[in-house]
Amino acid sequence: MAERFYCPTVTGERAVLEGSEAHHLIHVMRAAAGDHVIVFDGQGHEYLCKVEKISRRDATLNVLERRTVERELPFSLTVAAPLPKGDRQRVLVEKLTELGVTTFVPLVTERTVVRPEKDVVARLTRIVIEASKQCGRNRLMMVAEPESWSSFLEAVDLAAAKYLAHPVESGERERLEAFQKGTLLADKKQESVPIVIAVGPEGGFTDAEVEAARTRGWHLLDLGPRILRMETAAIALAALFGTSHQVTRWG
Repeated sequence: MAERFYCPTVTGERAVLEGSEAHHLIHVMRAAAGDHVIVFDGQGHEYLCKVEKISRRDATLNVLERRTVERELPFSLTVAAPLPKGDRQRVLVEKLTELGVTTFVPLVTERTVVRPEKDVVARLTRIVIEASKQCGRNRLMMVAEPESWSSFLEAVDLAAAKYLAHPVESGERERLEAFQKGTLLADKKQESVPIVIAVGPEGGFTDAEVEAARTRGWHLLDLGPRILRMETAAIALAALFGTSHQVTRWG
């Protein structure tokens, strides 16, 4: 795949790279007039472009071809989780982007340790862009504004299949194993539905938070006997659901 650059505004036969994207093209890739690159707009389109003109701060590209290339999952996949510490935030957002997650919601729960800062959406979106450039996605994973657990529960689509990472009784563990084998059915038929996954903080969800989710139709998923970091759990579940292109809902 050719070198990719993000440009949210491609007009007609021109694309102008500015800021960090221009810096990457000019100073890292050391591009010259006549070079060919791929530009994507974050809305599902990518463009074959030729570098026309380079200045110290921006680069003007000629659009040679517009392509609509869909590399998204066939259903909406939302992951909600508190932010982990330090560089683990980058790992979490980067891998969720690569796995095709549609939306990431930074959660604030009772046991949340890292409180989201004011510029968190812009900072994490920059990581999404970098990961999208690498993995070939042409639609950006949306980073939502941080939300409290109670508000998030109220806002989730009632029609979605909702899963909470939390230790469960053996019966529900068996249901997860059945899901992994693709044997879960809803009303004896398969149905593609939006998926929402929630992962708790390092100390887990409180009993009250779990019960609030249960009363709203969330299903509990046990991820095994080992204690996983929150980003590991989120990435594992995104991989599990993201690679199951036909997801079934169960009651």
